[in-house]
Amino acid sequence: MSNASSQRTTTPGPRDITPVPAPGGPEELAREIAVEQAHVDRVHEELAKAGLRADTVQAEGLARTEFGRLVEIGDAEGAGLFERDALMFHAAKRRTALDTQYEGLVFGRLDIDHAMLRADVAAGTAASGNGHRPTTTSDDREVRYIGRLGVRDDDYEPLVIDWRAPAASAFYRATPTQPMGVLRRRVLRSRGTTVIGVEDDLMVPEAPDDLVVVGDGALMAALTRSRGERMRDIVATIQAHQDEAIRASARGVTEITGGPGTGKTVVALHRAAYLLYSDRRRFESGGILVIGPSGAYTAYIERVLPSLGEESVVLRALGDVLDVVHTERHDSPAVARTKGSTRIRTLLGAAARGRVPDAPTEFRAMVAGRPVRLEARDLDRVRSQVLRQHQRNTATGAAQAALGEAAWATLGVSGDREAKAEFLDRWEDHLDVEAFMQAWWPQVDPREVLLWLADPALVRRHARGTLRDEEVGPLAASFAHALATGSWSVADVALIDDLSARVGPVQEAEQEERGFYEIEELEDLSSYGVTEVQPVRSAARDSSSAVAPTEPRERLLAGRIDRTDEYAHVLVDEAQDLSPMQWRMIGRRGRHASWTVVGDAAQASWPDAAEAAAAREEAFGSQARQRFHMDTNYRNAREIFDHAAEVVRREVPDADIPQAVRETGVQPVLAPLGDDPLATVREAVGALLGQVEGAIAVIAPAAHAERLGPVSGSGEGRVQVIDPMSTKGLEYDATVVVDPDEITRESPGGIRVLYVALTRAAHRMTVLS
Repeated sequence: MSNASSQRTTTPGPRDITPVPAPGGPEELAREIAVEQAHVDRVHEELAKAGLRADTVQAEGLARTEFGRLVEIGDAEGAGLFERDALMFHAAKRRTALDTQYEGLVFGRLDIDHAMLRADVAAGTAASGNGHRPTTTSDDREVRYIGRLGVRDDDYEPLVIDWRAPAASAFYRATPTQPMGVLRRRVLRSRGTTVIGVEDDLMVPEAPDDLVVVGDGALMAALTRSRGERMRDIVATIQAHQDEAIRASARGVTEITGGPGTGKTVVALHRAAYLLYSDRRRFESGGILVIGPSGAYTAYIERVLPSLGEESVVLRALGDVLDVVHTERHDSPAVARTKGSTRIRTLLGAAARGRVPDAPTEFRAMVAGRPVRLEARDLDRVRSQVLRQHQRNTATGAAQAALGEAAWATLGVSGDREAKAEFLDRWEDHLDVEAFMQAWWPQVDPREVLLWLADPALVRRHARGTLRDEEVGPLAASFAHALATGSWSVADVALIDDLSARVGPVQEAEQEERGFYEIEELEDLSSYGVTEVQPVRSAARDSSSAVAPTEPRERLLAGRIDRTDEYAHVLVDEAQDLSPMQWRMIGRRGRHASWTVVGDAAQASWPDAAEAAAAREEAFGSQARQRFHMDTNYRNAREIFDHAAEVVRREVPDADIPQAVRETGVQPVLAPLGDDPLATVREAVGALLGQVEGAIAVIAPAAHAERLGPVSGSGEGRVQVIDPMSTKGLEYDATVVVDPDEITRESPGGIRVLYVALTRAAHRMTVLS
């Protein structure tokens, strides 16, 4: 496993470190991509042939269908029709697989040394007898390509092995301490049918001379080759601890901690893949939920470990946990803190139980010949009584029944059971009561409840005693801003989820009975000789007629919130950033789950660690805990990380500072921002474009982001302008950090978020103050 570290007893001192070349130069990388592209092209040629074969089988099945209509069915013909159905079913299933698995079909490669594998089998440390025939051999070497489905050539030799097959298990299970015969594990990144990148993991202490290693795996290879036996021992210790974390018990809570650049995320993701493979029945059926800080992060996960794109693994950013809400907009630090604290639950609970705005405040009608009048206080009492035991959206019937009891009580009639029974029977079907219930007790989307809180007076009334006066106005204004722009904030998602648990899912209205003339089952009548009659469709039944919402309020309320899904395993990265309300949101999805939790307190953007810890413990419950600590930084050059560590120690003296093991000999550039930030940033970016070959990030606070927009996409698309919070979990070859003081001021975590921004660069960093 590359790009990670561990606890160890031996660490290199400053003089032990020598410059390490950047992994995977452009020419070497281009040659490797070309090799993989040639194989992927061949796979897709065979895929096209397989599609034609599936079409042929389907056509044969259709021909047998026509034959079945022309003959009287006997035993033989019945067997033929059964065979026809089987052909049609399997042909359709294969065609669906070929169509849906097209993107990223080939995502992995294993280079296996059978001599090493035989030695492992003899020692009892590797699985044997998988029945797989080699794709390509050179002496004792074999290449296996891993993909989303199996593909064979005309000679029935496998070109791609289905990732679920036993022969693919080493792709998920091999580690440097138990390599299972694997020399190199390679991840292929593709766009359509084009290979756009490769990333290697080296499974042996030193790569054979004829084996090219690129990406972070090349860094691991360079460390072992350039430092001699001592560094090789250190790397082996690191890899052993990674292996221990990956293969740790699936039960309970596994915590992986460590500072920036220590590879916590890579270890956690490989752990998720290992769990999915080692106990497939449990984790495929129950599912794995992976939570990250941003959409950019989830895209990064898919690049690092494509196998996690399977249906059994759900990737979510904090702004995407609910299927109907997708946002990356952040509130101001003060408002985000108010929304993230569990203190806001009092406000949410009161709003969920309160009156629906514009609902009637009294009821008057003649029921069973008796005049009924219910005042506002009567209605409030009934609502409070019902909501003590029911969710609002599932309690319409209970509310109507309780209202009927209250109505009967106002009549002052006692002891006449028959009269009461007659009254309540009339009440149940009374048209005035039905109309009143629709207005007084409507189905309420939990997002609507949150939008009610755009009214400062309502917030003040419901939050009395729990929120400070200075919090009320900005909080209501944030919901008003959502109404004006049609966009939720990331912090709003947890509030919507909390309200959803309180009010319940919106209930579908009962379908009206349809006339016999509304033909819905027969989609194609031409085969029956009927051409004039066509199926009747309605907008409600034809989703294709749906129009994308354009008004802000419509965008906020688009879609339907269903019941909360629960998972067998939950993986949370950048866990130190989660607010207490976000922990409660994720906890609802992991009530019966095991957990993998990755974080570093020194990078926290949530300011109240004690409150977050309490919510986190509530989410975990009483499960057993196991902890793994990574403490070697491979991402940042020592010169870059020393600067970042010095900055964070000013306010976080107990920060978990890992040991950086790589030097470039180039100090970070510290320069003034000047009067023209755009010109200054362009100059800094221009210098870096000549010094590094990969991606460059301009990390800028909101105050500068808009004016620096023109820089994004420059350098042939290598340059990106990004906010500090969105860089969580990401890394770049070089960075330009703009206005550190403003980053600290506007960020909810203050200097801890600046620390994140200062630790994203692998090779070069420029800081403009």
